Amino acid sequence: MDIKKSFSGYILILFCAGLFGIFGWGARGAQEYAAAEDARPAQSKVSSLSQTPQLKLNAQSAVLMDGETGRILYGKEADLVRPMASTTKIMTCILALEQGNLEDEAEVSSYAAGQPKVHLGAPAGRRFRLGDLLYSLMLESHNDSAVMVAESVAGDVKTFAAMMNEKAEKLGCENTWFITPNGLDAKETDEKGKERLHSTTARDLAAIMRYCTWGSPKSQEFLRITQTQNYYFTDLDKKGSYSCVNHNAFLTMMEGVLSGKTGFTGGAGYSYVASMEKDGRKYVIALLGCGWPPHKTYKWKDARALFDYGLKEYHHEELKTPGKLEPILVDRGIPGDGQIGHEARVEIGLKGEAGGTRPRVLVKAGEQIQIKAELPQKLTAPVQKGAKIGQLVYILEGTEVYKEPVYAMEDIKPIDVRWCLRQIFSRFFFYKNLQNPLEK
Repeated sequence: MDIKKSFSGYILILFCAGLFGIFGWGARGAQEYAAAEDARPAQSKVSSLSQTPQLKLNAQSAVLMDGETGRILYGKEADLVRPMASTTKIMTCILALEQGNLEDEAEVSSYAAGQPKVHLGAPAGRRFRLGDLLYSLMLESHNDSAVMVAESVAGDVKTFAAMMNEKAEKLGCENTWFITPNGLDAKETDEKGKERLHSTTARDLAAIMRYCTWGSPKSQEFLRITQTQNYYFTDLDKKGSYSCVNHNAFLTMMEGVLSGKTGFTGGAGYSYVASMEKDGRKYVIALLGCGWPPHKTYKWKDARALFDYGLKEYHHEELKTPGKLEPILVDRGIPGDGQIGHEARVEIGLKGEAGGTRPRVLVKAGEQIQIKAELPQKLTAPVQKGAKIGQLVYILEGTEVYKEPVYAMEDIKPIDVRWCLRQIFSRFFFYKNLQNPLEK
């Protein structure tokens, strides 16, 4: 037997055995990218911050928000905690729509009947349809109707307030605390012994309005109620009749305004929250502490200034991919060419590349979109085609505006005994064939 041939075959067997010992059976999958210790750096330039102009606003706190992404386009003391007055009722309304049955009966309790003006004024014991009370709540801002709604949906005001706070937390409102369903100034001590005011921030209030307008499964019902100019109803026993007029005058002041809610208490001052959609662009504004009597119209002036600023300064821009994504190394995977010593790498891509499904974002001059690739440095075979590998995060002026999954575009099988044996025999017979002519 040829020594050279025997030696080459022996070395090849040891090499494959070593590979198999190192790589094992390839049982560990590569589907969970979150377990990776490292991520690739961002694949685009860092955005340059644009200067935020100072609008002349009367409100102590104000926000202009992109209704599509939730990004703050303009803020003035956006995170200052303040009383919110009857703007509270947007949360009361959306919870009633989501959690209640509009055909349910709501009876006036003695507590509800004792609420101060502005109120419906129905006596204790009178019964109403829950759906009718939502018009009383949102058009006339009746404080007793808010209590009736809360008691109908949750049984009592305290339980309903807990539902309001739970919903606010789910919406990411970190600085909001609800005590009442109507927004009257109130304070309490929470379970941890901390004194709490019925309060929010302009940022949080705008986020709640954004949800009510576009995010909730009951958004259309919310808009139908808040856009109604006049509404008439009676109690279930036909003992009284009630007429409601919408006090959100801004609905007709600017084209594209979708919804809004006013508010006033001595502690909060005048407040206002509203949403708009025009030329495909979505905006939300929130105003807190926007003057005290006799300056009732300050909120309309500030609302127009914020919406005008958004319409003038911001335009839509398509989110674009950073180009072809580099393949990722796959540990213990069979190389694409099937050759020992070569690395296995998996092609990755975006399912939306051809579909154009990425959202448009509002951008103004000087702003740039940064793309951060959250991808593992290495995967472990097997890798299945279509498995989620990581994601691209689109960042605009420090705010994440969109996340897009990255997928494996092919299968990568793990190294196993069969593959190793196939390599051994193919190499062995290859060498044998090379030696035959010499032996002759």
